[in-house]
Amino acid sequence: MTVSDQGLVLSGKLALPEYAKPQPGNHPPLDFEGYKSTRLRHPKQPLVLLPQRLTEVTGPLLGDDVITMTDADLTTQKPGEPQGQRIIVFGQVRDSGGRPVPDTLIEIWQANAAGRYLHAREHHPAPIDPNFDGVGRCITDQGGRYRFITIQPGAYPWGNHYNAWRPAHIHLSLFGRAFTQRLVTQMYFPGDPLLKYDPIYNSVTDEKAKVRMISEFSLEDTQPEWALAYKFDIVLRGRNATVFEEPHA
Repeated sequence: MTVSDQGLVLSGKLALPEYAKPQPGNHPPLDFEGYKSTRLRHPKQPLVLLPQRLTEVTGPLLGDDVITMTDADLTTQKPGEPQGQRIIVFGQVRDSGGRPVPDTLIEIWQANAAGRYLHAREHHPAPIDPNFDGVGRCITDQGGRYRFITIQPGAYPWGNHYNAWRPAHIHLSLFGRAFTQRLVTQMYFPGDPLLKYDPIYNSVTDEKAKVRMISEFSLEDTQPEWALAYKFDIVLRGRNATVFEEPHA
């Protein structure tokens, strides 16, 4: 009986995946001195592995009636046009063997063009955009491809240390074959001068892995007089895996 990156292989019994250990330096540690919030959030005791039962290895079951095309366009979810530079974020989700991963739910959330989240606990004194919620979702097609239309997010202060500003970024959440297979990452933009000062970005020590956190500007996919395009491929495992915030998920 074998298990592939594409999912579970059944041979009379329910097969449970065995996850490979992450490469050293390829993912941020759960407790990082430069990122103060991790002092309160990281586990203080060794993790306990729980057995996966049927509930954990089945679902989510999503289809076109639940996730629609409009969910992936964050610029048309309100009556008016949001403020800021319209951008296209696209890419492909692949496994460690380079195979596309279809039917994977991707969710994104981000700040608006002024660097403000639409959240009750947001304290940044930047304007709220009434035409931009900053959340979207889509399902990868049969080629593992995804595509969002959104607004270029702004940088914002976050109080971690003196004069601390987060680089512009978009959060991405991926669900695999089950709800327990959720992975979360952040996509950054090329040439951002704040990257070298950001402890979250720099908690990843492997330089090649850090490069994979930055999207690639694509003039070929930029739509004239309408939107800039950024490519961000996501690799689930292996030597070229995308950096995830929770590699143990």
